[in-house]
Amino acid sequence: MTESALSSRERRRTEITRTLVSLARRATAAGGLSSFTVDQLCDEAGVSRRTFFNYFASKEDAVLGIPLHSDRDETDDFFVAMRPRTPEGQVSPTLLTDYAALSVARWAALEFDRSSVEELMAAAEREPRLVAHMLDRHRAEEARDVLLVARREGLSDDDPRAVAAVAIVGHLARLAVPASLDPVAPRPFADVLAEHLAAAHTLFASQTPPSPDAAAFAPPTDPTSESTP
Repeated sequence: MTESALSSRERRRTEITRTLVSLARRATAAGGLSSFTVDQLCDEAGVSRRTFFNYFASKEDAVLGIPLHSDRDETDDFFVAMRPRTPEGQVSPTLLTDYAALSVARWAALEFDRSSVEELMAAAEREPRLVAHMLDRHRAEEARDVLLVARREGLSDDDPRAVAAVAIVGHLARLAVPASLDPVAPRPFADVLAEHLAAAHTLFASQTPPSPDAAAFAPPTDPTSESTP
């Protein structure tokens, strides 16, 4: 297949994906998930039922914009390959920075803009089940990324360092989303995430590692509260 033919097919796939996602969100916002069928959605989009299920596993996934197939394996493998040579048992010094770069690539692939987010929020407000579906997918994605980080770093699947890396960068990425979608002065998601990550690096570098035998924190006792014999 020629490069031009491949590009044409990819453009067509992108257009169909955007159309199905937008229609699914608007239909859900108007009457909930039960107010329309996949067949009705396909008729409006001008595609077949088979095409829909080549793109999405369910109506819920269409509303959330979660494709059935993606290039995630390729980007994940690149993330693993980015690991610099590091002594066995140690976490690479670029782990958080590289994982943040992976988050940026994933965000770009979602092609979120203010309009699409407003459609998604309207659908979620009308259909509370979507929130639970989003949370389930989020937990599954985080668990998958813990395994990915562990594979890259040569750690056990339950190593707390892999869990911490995913939790830290994931939270900072979520904090970067509102600024990137600001209606007045939106900022690049990558720039905002980089700033948050730099602040986290500075904060952690200033802290003293906890000692295993450190005493548990307890508020000071108020001497005036002691009873007089």
